[in-house]
Amino acid sequence: MTTDDARALLATGSICDSCLGRPFAERSFGLTNAERGRALRTTIALEDDTDFDPTPPAECWVCDGYCDTYDAIADTIVDALEGVEFATYQVGTRVPPLAEENERLLREDAGLEPDVGESFKREFNREVGRRVGAKTGTDVDFDRPDVLAIIDLEAFDPLEAADNDSVTSHAVDVQINPAFVYGRYRKLERDIPQTEWPCRECGGSGVQLGDSGEEPCDYCGGSGYLYDTSVEQVVRPHVVEAMDGDEGKFHGAGREDVDARMLETGRPFVLEVKRPNRRDPDPETLEQEINEAAAGSVEVDGLRLATYDMVERVKEHDASKQYRADVEFAEPLEEETFKTALAELEGTTVEQDTPQRVDHRRASLTRTRTVYDIGGELLEPTEAEVSVHGEGGLYIKELISSDEGRTEPSLAGLVETDAEVTALDVTRVEGEDEPFELEEFFLDEPRDSDE
Repeated sequence: MTTDDARALLATGSICDSCLGRPFAERSFGLTNAERGRALRTTIALEDDTDFDPTPPAECWVCDGYCDTYDAIADTIVDALEGVEFATYQVGTRVPPLAEENERLLREDAGLEPDVGESFKREFNREVGRRVGAKTGTDVDFDRPDVLAIIDLEAFDPLEAADNDSVTSHAVDVQINPAFVYGRYRKLERDIPQTEWPCRECGGSGVQLGDSGEEPCDYCGGSGYLYDTSVEQVVRPHVVEAMDGDEGKFHGAGREDVDARMLETGRPFVLEVKRPNRRDPDPETLEQEINEAAAGSVEVDGLRLATYDMVERVKEHDASKQYRADVEFAEPLEEETFKTALAELEGTTVEQDTPQRVDHRRASLTRTRTVYDIGGELLEPTEAEVSVHGEGGLYIKELISSDEGRTEPSLAGLVETDAEVTALDVTRVEGEDEPFELEEFFLDEPRDSDE
């Protein structure tokens, strides 16, 4: 019976209501463990007609007074989060080995199963957590909270904390999880990389060793970068500042070549902000600020506050791409030859060895990719404009040139003359089976379609 088990627990020594009630945590939902323990202690006192004599946590041999520090710890966590905007939280606890050993001995000495009821750690997380939630008006989230507070019980004396009603800040480690902004970018000028491109000669330092010591790197002019700017460098500072974060990381749904533009619908991306103090900037205002500062070189569109899962979606979601390429042929072509070659490529699956231009940074593989649709116009006998809709990962420049036979079939191979892409634009990046922008991946409400 429950009271018999409670008597056995009380026989082990002086234990507080929380420690007495914890082995019965699975009974009578809606009560705290302290309320369960007090009810059991009261019932036994009534049955035995003895004086009601509760044990304060400070005299409990199991918790050594820690069960009297919930409020003080919660206050310390709330103070540590001052100035941080968050909607969800989670609390974790590092329990001293002695407390865990006492938990085991309590059940063992009372003849109970070692895992009956609830653990000391779980009770601590819940009791401190619900106080944090009540004080801040936020909700607990066990999957991906905005903030995580880790309590180190060995970092303070529980008796002093209870007497002073305070806990040293060193006992609490507050972690602020990243926030995420999704959008699409258009790159309207060529020779702008998607992300920062540190100089390979100086390793991004901007300096090199000369006869008289350190001097500006000749290769990058001392900037540390091979290119003056990037999409990341255009977008990141504004988002990080708007969220009052420490730093940002750019995640793109693939990337176009540095010399290719990204036009029309743009390419999906997520900007991850580390340790944000704000999580809800106005996306429309942020979008305007970025576009004004970029002065026509880069544009962003459709900015929204996103979930953590949107990073994986952007990086892993299967997508098809559409391109427009200016092509130059080594020898003049007949219109019929050009059209016949395009017809043969449409709908076909090509095999592509890793292109020579990227094989220094990508694994040497043979990839099969489908050309969904291809069309074009022969503007001059040696010049054409070609549009391609292909499976994600299809190398367009090599589809045109053959890359010395590393792509089969190719336009150059079919027209039997060398072909080179002189200018390339990406015009669409869309999900293969469903769009990137599903509402389950966003935290804010969609904007009106007429905005």
